[in-house]
Amino acid sequence: MDEIIKLLRLRRYSGHTIKAYKSHLKLFFEYFPSRKPESLTDADVHSYLNYLIVKKNISSSYQNQTVNAAKFYFETVLGRPRQTYHLERPQREDRLPTVLSLDEVKKIFSMIDNLKHKCLIYIIYSAGLRIGEVINLKIGDVDSQRMLLHIRGAKGKKDRYTILSPAVLTMLREYYKQYCPAEWLFEGIKGDRYSVRSVQNVFVKALKLSKIRKHATVHTLRHSFATHLLESGVDLRYIQELLGHESSRTTEIYTHVSNRNLSQIESPIEKLFKVSEVLTEYTVYENKERVSLSLP
Repeated sequence: MDEIIKLLRLRRYSGHTIKAYKSHLKLFFEYFPSRKPESLTDADVHSYLNYLIVKKNISSSYQNQTVNAAKFYFETVLGRPRQTYHLERPQREDRLPTVLSLDEVKKIFSMIDNLKHKCLIYIIYSAGLRIGEVINLKIGDVDSQRMLLHIRGAKGKKDRYTILSPAVLTMLREYYKQYCPAEWLFEGIKGDRYSVRSVQNVFVKALKLSKIRKHATVHTLRHSFATHLLESGVDLRYIQELLGHESSRTTEIYTHVSNRNLSQIESPIEKLFKVSEVLTEYTVYENKERVSLSLP
């Protein structure tokens, strides 16, 4: 396993990918306790994947990661030619991302009091950042002259620039005065960079306090950033550049969750009733809690 990790580092794989590959290969090798890893074949991978799908009910993304880890082991570590084995990839699941409304984003923001935590969550949403990108920001990456953020070594090892909000810049300046970070824009207790888990905890706590029932994560802020830009009329090509998507097809998913066009479509039920005939208040019960839904 040490040799595998060494090769991953030499190939400049991210820490997140190294951790994932190590975990996937460890579980794969342990599935065949009486076999040496170098004796395993693509047929063994198929057997292992079948076990994961049937017994563990894994997602297609988890299956894909397992295939990627196995390919790295066979091709890079063992040096096997690609044509000597074949691994099936799962059919891609077309799931739409969860998106928060502007009011929901504002409500989540209002639940955060700590200035550092507030800056973290604000900058993720305002610039459409991945969680790994915000914790990797250094002080010099904030370009207040051009109002840009320099995102270094993002997904795919590519640098890019994204927008720096004037409101966020004002908040960052106040944060800098209070916390005086030395290298990383957001530092942990010992001066190293802030952890992924800490950012997640900040968001989860704020989401819980907001009582928003959507299944949202920190990454939902990035989805919401892109969707809100699209709804405000920003060209999809610019959104692609801001997000750092290599393919426009990845960015096009936001056209399916944007209400820019959908909100202009009238339901056929409008032809059946007059507004005065529709009840203006409904009561629903969810988890034995009474919730009043008022309609305009």
